[in-house]
Amino acid sequence: MSEKPGEQSNRQRILITGAAGGVGTILRTGLAALGWPVRCLDLRIPDDAGDAGGPGVPGDAEWVVGDVTDEPTVLAAMADVGVVVHLAGIPKEDHFAAILHTNIDGTYQVFDAAVRAGVPRVLYASTNHVVGYYQRSAFADRPLGTVERTRPDTLYGVSKAFGEALGSYYHDRHGLQVACVRIGALLPEPRTRRMLDTWFSPADAVRLFHALATAPNLGYEIVYGVSANPTAWADPEPGRRLGYVPQDDSSVFAHRFAGLPVDPDDPEVRYLGGDFTTATPD
Repeated sequence: MSEKPGEQSNRQRILITGAAGGVGTILRTGLAALGWPVRCLDLRIPDDAGDAGGPGVPGDAEWVVGDVTDEPTVLAAMADVGVVVHLAGIPKEDHFAAILHTNIDGTYQVFDAAVRAGVPRVLYASTNHVVGYYQRSAFADRPLGTVERTRPDTLYGVSKAFGEALGSYYHDRHGLQVACVRIGALLPEPRTRRMLDTWFSPADAVRLFHALATAPNLGYEIVYGVSANPTAWADPEPGRRLGYVPQDDSSVFAHRFAGLPVDPDDPEVRYLGGDFTTATPD
């Protein structure tokens, strides 16, 4: 992610929806540190908003408070924006009415507003749970690509598959540049054995979204958001082709899970989506 002279100063503003959340915090601070002018949209302004730029970088992120389903708010937030990172949404299983409101209607509002405002590029936060019902054993000898049919493990996964389809529609109908990122376990460290496969380090997340925001000639793409894990089941090639070079991998955490009993019928072992395949709304 080396910078060329003048590259930072020539960047257009990047809008991050859901910027107060966990993933939003990682990206708004990491992308600001790379010189992106950042505008944040969320229901609230977090306590650390004044440090949006990270250590040594001016915390000049601009905040818009509002609901991602509110058309005037979303459209206004698109002004003078070159890239949208759409993160806002419910990140787990929930009742369909809530999923419909936030993840489906909210995603529609973002894509539609981007086209109406003339924003050229949207980076959509999808999830590996759009393919969560694939069995891990089926990919022992080959990676799971992006051309296989979706097999969502939750209504949450269904909503993210909808977002991928919506992005495809807006690309084909309106020429919008779209990258859908099937985000894995975006955490400081893996918490389960399955996460050794799906781990996505915060630093690599910034690298991927920066690469997608700057990739030339972007059309419509689906990429997996994972680090360079030795046991990763997802195909890394789509991300590599767009300039993503992960620098972290989960092998340093593997000793924590060595020797633990393995039950082949445990959803965490059997399915790519793990215990999401048995998740119910709170």
